[in-house]
Amino acid sequence: MQRDLSAHLSLDVTSSVTLAFELAVSAQLAADEDLSVTLDGRAVEVSELADLHGTRVHVVRADPGRLVLDYRASVRGRAPGVGAQDVDLLRYLRPSRYCESDTLGPTAHAEFAGLHGVDLLAAVSSWVGSRLSYVPGSSQPTDGAVSTLLDRRGVCRDYAHLVVALLRALDVPARLVSVYAPGLAPMDFHAVAEAFVDGRWCVVDATTLAPRSTLVRIATGRDASDTAFLNVHHGYARLDELVVTAVADTLPDDDVRELVELG
Repeated sequence: MQRDLSAHLSLDVTSSVTLAFELAVSAQLAADEDLSVTLDGRAVEVSELADLHGTRVHVVRADPGRLVLDYRASVRGRAPGVGAQDVDLLRYLRPSRYCESDTLGPTAHAEFAGLHGVDLLAAVSSWVGSRLSYVPGSSQPTDGAVSTLLDRRGVCRDYAHLVVALLRALDVPARLVSVYAPGLAPMDFHAVAEAFVDGRWCVVDATTLAPRSTLVRIATGRDASDTAFLNVHHGYARLDELVVTAVADTLPDDDVRELVELG
């Protein structure tokens, strides 16, 4: 399978600022890629930092002006599955800012008692997908899993937060992954959950908006606070334009009852 990906961002920088981008494909993947960043048409320096699980953070320090980032990548084949260290299995059982698994514990145990493995993942995915409506612009950046369940609507990150919180409440390690998603409509960055089942990290996407086997990992973490495509520090910048593309040479069928790993 070949997947061709790109991201174009344009920002109005109004004061000296530090920008942290998480939009390059994971270091775990072999990719042919190119990244360029310009400020008022002139190239600016970009430094790359390594984060957990192959996440790559590109840091730019910019003065006021028009900043444009263009990224493209071609990914051929699939990466081998990733394991888990003992510390990961503990980290991803804990409640986090957007995944309040402690609050949702009673709900999780009432709805999914007695389920394990693939049956549990399929049940949680279907339960979240049937109780939420996908409504672009319906949630706030500060909304967590509890707010999403009460509002009964959200976008991909809200679906993923609720899935992660419910699984953690059932003592299944779970985390959030930002991805490129061939087949997604409308096209954008996408967020899914990963759960550690049968010795491997398996994708759970309650939106069912794109085939899981085509997804390309970008950033991995506890929740959206670890995986945002842009963070702005020490100054001010406004995102004016965002264009994401992701295409694959094939879009296979997807069955939520199958265990699928990100590759």
